[in-house]
Amino acid sequence: MFRGGQARGRKVGDKARDEQAGDEQEDNGMTGSPISGAPETVVVDIGDVEVIAPNFKRRLSGVTSTIIQLVPIQHAAGHKVAALGPGLPGRVPHIRFRNLLSLWTPPKGRAHRVWHARRNIEMLPAIVMRDVLRMKVKIAFTSASQRKHSRWTRWLISKMDAVISTSGRTASYMEKRSTVILHGIDTERFAPPADKADAKRARGLASDKKIVGCFGRVRHQKGTDLFVDAMIRALPAKPDWIAIIAGRATGKHQEFETGLKQKVSAAGLSDRILFVGEHTDIDDWYRALDLFIAPQRWEGFGLTPLEAMATGVPVIATDVGAFPELVVSGMHGTGCIIPRDDLDAMVEAAEMFMDDARLLAGTATHALAHARKNFAIANEVTALKRVYDRLLSPGD
Repeated sequence: MFRGGQARGRKVGDKARDEQAGDEQEDNGMTGSPISGAPETVVVDIGDVEVIAPNFKRRLSGVTSTIIQLVPIQHAAGHKVAALGPGLPGRVPHIRFRNLLSLWTPPKGRAHRVWHARRNIEMLPAIVMRDVLRMKVKIAFTSASQRKHSRWTRWLISKMDAVISTSGRTASYMEKRSTVILHGIDTERFAPPADKADAKRARGLASDKKIVGCFGRVRHQKGTDLFVDAMIRALPAKPDWIAIIAGRATGKHQEFETGLKQKVSAAGLSDRILFVGEHTDIDDWYRALDLFIAPQRWEGFGLTPLEAMATGVPVIATDVGAFPELVVSGMHGTGCIIPRDDLDAMVEAAEMFMDDARLLAGTATHALAHARKNFAIANEVTALKRVYDRLLSPGD
């Protein structure tokens, strides 16, 4: 039977969710922890499952993060959804690979199940199951890609029964009609602190300083160097501000991170531009911030602006991914959008907020209200349910 509660933990940071053969999703930089008391393993009876959410990559990516976050909430809402695949915590409701042998038999009261793919490697086996093995499945696919798809990916997408785009910009690259469903976040996990000074002290940061942050993978694509360069220019004249970079550099990007640290040291700002590494409690780090900058050069969707706004933090974001659809500029805005790869614009925007306490506070209030109203994960769950219901309906 379907039992279980809402999962709070997920990997966050720069999510991208994942890049797989032409379909980019965000690849997050940090990992959330499970809620206290969550069951260690939740295996679901295949007979009760109407929607399968496959995860066919062991690497902890943004697609994996999406599944870790969404499926327990869908499950708790009574939606008959279960995950499948490696790299998932046991607390995520799931089925076993051997249960796929049951897909010739639809669940009670339905003519078929829905297979919700998010990568090419999850679309292909579903097509084989449906069209070759004649299993009772309909296939939905979610894309965050913001570039022209490869011929192979276009062919796969053409075989889908439903396509979901994570932003309007993503939808513009689709040859097949899609439904736009923006990602949501857990607005209970990502929420303002009771006391900002206490939140800073809890992270080992100076409680009497204002803090600007940049979270996610440390790499060129994510614009970490732009953030560092902007802070090197802005901070010397802003003694009340410090900057933090939370996230890690993997593999070939470690040399890039080392170069940034050397640049900060050469500027004499090692005590004011802090590399704090990767953290499981990233929501607590957001609570220590007064301003957030998302400096990406490219992004699939990008959850960090939403996470910051839900924590009551104004956001400066580049014009990439879904950022222009998330961040509201201007009067009663939640921050501002700047051109990608534009250091001068980033410095100017940062200084605007750093120099105006009233603007900073007002924008924080608007950001919080905007995130809670428009981007609660319950909204995403509801929108996905409408797609599932249409695919599961007898006439579809």
